[in-house]
Amino acid sequence: MADDAQAPAPTSKRKRKIRWRQWLRALHRDFGYVAVGLTLIYALSGLAVNHIADWDPNFENYERDLVVEAPLPTDDDAEAARIVQAATGIEGEPIDVYRVTDDLLEVTFDKSTLHVTLSDGKVFQEGQEPRMFLRAANWLHLNRGKKAWTWFADGYAVVLLLLATSGIFMLPGRKGIKGRGAVLVALGIAIPLAYLMWVGSP
Repeated sequence: MADDAQAPAPTSKRKRKIRWRQWLRALHRDFGYVAVGLTLIYALSGLAVNHIADWDPNFENYERDLVVEAPLPTDDDAEAARIVQAATGIEGEPIDVYRVTDDLLEVTFDKSTLHVTLSDGKVFQEGQEPRMFLRAANWLHLNRGKKAWTWFADGYAVVLLLLATSGIFMLPGRKGIKGRGAVLVALGIAIPLAYLMWVGSP
């Protein structure tokens, strides 16, 4: 009878362990959902910025051929530039208006340059357009916003730490930190250390 009275104790301990891991999984899941948006921003921006030597992650170059009213004034560069600007819809004042030849006018704006043939109204436009999502993501990733964004970035870093540490203890036994998990954690730590040993630390 004494043995029967003591039998439920191991069961209650087991229930406490299961409940503890259930709470850990729930927190890991919910924090993971919260981190999805920021993770996409930081991951895509990181890929873009990592290859900045191969391309401009913020702007995309373009070239266009246009035709405006012709002939354009050949004796008033400013008036010719105004007509072309109105026809192309470019906003802002020109940075420079330069007569290349008697028939060729070059009008430079902040992110665009127009090469205008005065006699026939042909315009060759070259410039840069922002990569809308990537430019905003890079702006956030590099923390170029207001100081308030620093708090969001710090909070995101804390969430990543919570996800990493909670993930270590989610699974019990050989699939967790006492078995395969320990090997994988060690591998994750070894990769940057091995790279530093290979290339030499900064």
